[in-house]
Amino acid sequence: MGVSSGRSSDESSKRKVGMGTVGKRRGSAGSGNGPAPRYTVGLDIGGTKILGALLDPAGDVVSTVRRSTVHGADGLIAGAARAVRDVVASGGVELSDLAGVGLGIPGIVDHRSGTVKHAVNLGVNDDELPLAGLLSDELGGVPVVVENDLNVAAVGAAHVLERSGADGDHEDLAFLALGTGLASGLVLDGRLRRGASGAAGEIGHVPVDPLGPDCSCGQRGCLERFASGKALEAAWPSRHGKPSPVELFEAARAGDEEAIVVKDRFASATAAAVRLLVLTTDVRHVVLGGGVAQLGTELLDAVQDALREQAKVSPFLGSLKLAERVRLAPTHVPVAAVGAAVLGRRS
Repeated sequence: MGVSSGRSSDESSKRKVGMGTVGKRRGSAGSGNGPAPRYTVGLDIGGTKILGALLDPAGDVVSTVRRSTVHGADGLIAGAARAVRDVVASGGVELSDLAGVGLGIPGIVDHRSGTVKHAVNLGVNDDELPLAGLLSDELGGVPVVVENDLNVAAVGAAHVLERSGADGDHEDLAFLALGTGLASGLVLDGRLRRGASGAAGEIGHVPVDPLGPDCSCGQRGCLERFASGKALEAAWPSRHGKPSPVELFEAARAGDEEAIVVKDRFASATAAAVRLLVLTTDVRHVVLGGGVAQLGTELLDAVQDALREQAKVSPFLGSLKLAERVRLAPTHVPVAAVGAAVLGRRS
């Protein structure tokens, strides 16, 4: 899951963002023991758009692009290949200059074989699609790696925040995606943590209320039923054509008492997700991303306030300084595409 650059589908731009911890330091995800890295490209592939980023040998982002997604296996591969060629051309280099390409994609991903399945929003269903191999063939043999979209977002957030000069060490980080559902990607001690079955960070399906609403996973009262974009849409349906989170926060700002209650309940649920991540992994930072996080500082303030309130009744929670660990995902670059490019160095 990535952060939209907000540019049109045919626009590309050149930027400079430095190399991050996850891409350079000891044994970190995206690093290797081989020759010095060359250029790499990362793509964040979503249901409607592909965001691309080109990293130079030093790890700086030198160009980005945004393209429309074409559904179905053939369209997906052709669209990804076009995005790679476009971002390379925008950066003034050639395909032959690439050390590798990384893809971040929703669905069930096997990063070892480079396959994906059940990416239903992309028209990829039950059969495994050998995406890495097919795209590599389309690009003339450039090595390709495929990774879950949340994992590349976590790697990208660590990369960008480390080099942005933000305070603190970003080798321990959770990217908490507040999208249609709720899940996180984890970077622990500079390494991407996938888990034994790839389910690390799937905190949205931790039951928190045995009497809560049914969840699509088959359980009841899962955390994502309270802290996700879908949860907000159910609690505060759009009334004026704007996204539900925007309308909710606008109404709360205007003093609507019902909206204030819904907003506070959502902030508390999101704070519970932050607390769960810190208590299980003790990450130094929890980065809020996904569609709901486009609310920006209003959301951050609400979640931090909820964490401070929860800490008042527990000296233990207070000692963890949870509110200080939360920050927003960077918006000046597509972090998931950047993370995919960092992981492309492993190809």
